[in-house]
This record gives sequence, structure tokens and C-alpha cells, in this order.
Amino acid sequence: MVRITTPCSGVTERSFGCNRTVTMQTYNFVEEIVKKTITSGCLSLSVLLVGFLLVSCSHNAGNTNEAQQTVLINGAGSTFGYPIYSRWADDFHKAHPGVQINYQSVGSGAGIRQLLEGTVDFGASDAPMTAEQLGQSKIPVLHFPTVLGAVVPTYSIPGVTAELKFSPAALSGIFLGRIKKWNDPAIARANAGVKLPPNNIVVIHRSEGSGTTFIWADYLSKVSPEWKTKVGASTSVNWPVGLGGKGSEGVTALIQQTPNSIGYVELTYAIQNHILYGLVQNSSGVFVKASLDSVTAAAAATADSMPADFRVSITNPSGKDAYPIASFTWLLVPTQITGANKRAAIKSFLHWMLTDGQNDAEPLAYAKLPSAVTTKEDVAISQIH
Repeated sequence: MVRITTPCSGVTERSFGCNRTVTMQTYNFVEEIVKKTITSGCLSLSVLLVGFLLVSCSHNAGNTNEAQQTVLINGAGSTFGYPIYSRWADDFHKAHPGVQINYQSVGSGAGIRQLLEGTVDFGASDAPMTAEQLGQSKIPVLHFPTVLGAVVPTYSIPGVTAELKFSPAALSGIFLGRIKKWNDPAIARANAGVKLPPNNIVVIHRSEGSGTTFIWADYLSKVSPEWKTKVGASTSVNWPVGLGGKGSEGVTALIQQTPNSIGYVELTYAIQNHILYGLVQNSSGVFVKASLDSVTAAAAATADSMPADFRVSITNPSGKDAYPIASFTWLLVPTQITGANKRAAIKSFLHWMLTDGQNDAEPLAYAKLPSAVTTKEDVAISQIH
């Protein structure tokens, strides 16, 4: 008897290309062909048939392996956007089981740095990359606004449960270290009827490079010439006063643990951690509480005139209903992505984010993107190749 062993013979049940049953059937089929062809002298035809079966089996195994491979996408950056990015990663994976998105909440500054170093597939930031940072990238980087959010003044004062009102002068004075007591007239004037203690104010701020810090400092730079001159707007600033906490989580924890403290966090963190946050006086002189409506109003004036690269600041906008410390937050995506599967997955995710993903925004205290913005972004996705 002539016996021929094909590459599929003896394959275990865990192999992707062939299973044991098919292998045995193929083996019997080949053996029978060889028996007949040796008898008839048609050995060349026998070899051709066997070769065809071997190539076919090997090709099918490769295709199945490729089809079952998971596409892994790594991103890092903004803590401001972490709650919704985490939700999106889960929801997109449920809809597309072959794609896994890992996102690390390390702060906008670290996210930009990792993107420039090429250790992640995308970065995330609450501050647009600067011209200098864009110049450092070997590959052009696109900015994709994801949602709108707010940064709010949060505080912990023993005996005070009221929602305090803060004027631009009060906030800049506190964070410059000029206003030192909670009962200072600059605070008390806007909060008639609230018994503010004569306690020293403890300022809490981010300790690392942060897009949330950029939003806060950007606002203070627009309302306070002194802040603009002495401190300025950046993801990392030289704080005149205060204690640093790492991440929004660290700032929130410090505020909760420190009596007479004040800091700034994203609206979603303030809501999730059940801490008080105040109203802020806008450019129309109205004290406005951060909400979905007031954040959307802050973006209204910008939506139709959005620059082509989507790098824009909307702090201290016009409009009596607009909350003054609001911002877009961005995903930072290279225009060139190695690997056809990964490239297709990222482009698919971006489109999903601008459509179905927007439905996750409001339950997490973010505002949806204006339709005028998402339409422009969908076109920009085509620049990724």
C-alpha cells in the first residue's frame, strides 16, 4: 500500500485551517487517487492532484488565521475624555468583536508625548497640539473633536452646602494667591446670604501636564491680564500657589479630603463624585451653571466657522446662556497608519464615534458635537491612509 501524508494529516482540533475529520477524509481521498494512478501508470496526474490539495489546504489555513486575528488599537491621553472613551471602547468592541481598543488615562501632555514617540496609535488631548509639537511629528497629525465638556470650580468648605458663584476676578485672584480667605469681599459680594468662613483657601491643581489645566488657564488668561502675563495658558504652568494632584481623580480626591479647598475638574467628575461645583460669571455678566445646554451654547458661535484643522478655543465665548469654561476635546490621529486592518479599524471607529457614539455623550455629562462639526470631521477621515 502506498501512504501519503499531507500537511493537514495529524492536525489537532485546535488548528484553524483544517480539522481532524476533514484531514482524514482528505487523506483517504488522496490515498485512493494514488492507488488508482499507480495502477494506471498516470503518476504525473497523481502528483498534480496531490499538489493541488496541499496548496488549497495551506491557503485556507492562512485565510482563516488572518480572519480570526484581533486588531489591537492603543491610545493614551486626556483624563477629561476618559469616561466616554472607556465607554466607547466597550461599545465599539461589542459591535465589532474583532477590534480591541485600549485607552490609558495618563493626561493630555503624556498622550501627546506618547503619540510623538510612536508608542500609541492615537493620542487624546483637551488642548490642541501647538505648532511646535506638530512640527516634531514625523507624520502629519489630524485633530478630531470628540465631544464637548466643561471644567468647573469645585470646593469643600465646612458648613457650606450652597452653590457658590464665582466672578472672573474671584477665580483669577484665588489661583494667583491674592485672595486668601473664603470671606474675601470678591467672593462674598456674589454670594449674598451665604455664611462664608474666614478660613484660609487651599488651592488644588493638577500636578502633571493636563489638557484640563490648559482649558482652565486659557480661560483665566482671557479674563485676567495679570494671569496671562505671569502664568499664561499651557498644559503645564508654574502655579503661583496650591497643592498638586495627579489626574482628575487625584484632584477630586484631594478636594474631598482637604477642608477649605478649591480646585477644578471636569463636570463629569464633579457629578460622579458628588462634590459641589460653582457657577461662573460669563462675558455677558450672567452667572451660569455648567450643563449640557450651557456647554452647547458655548460652542454655538464656533460650529459654523470651525477652522479646517479643528484647533480652536471656545473659552469665555459670547452669549448670555454660554458657560465660559467649556471646550472640545480631541483625538489625535496620524494621517499614515501602518497595516491595512488597523487603518480600516481606526477609520471605522472614527466614523462610528461621530454617529452612534455621540449617543453616549449626554448620559456622561458631555454635550454632543454640533452636526456642522461632525459633517466636516467625517470628510477629514479620508485623509488617513
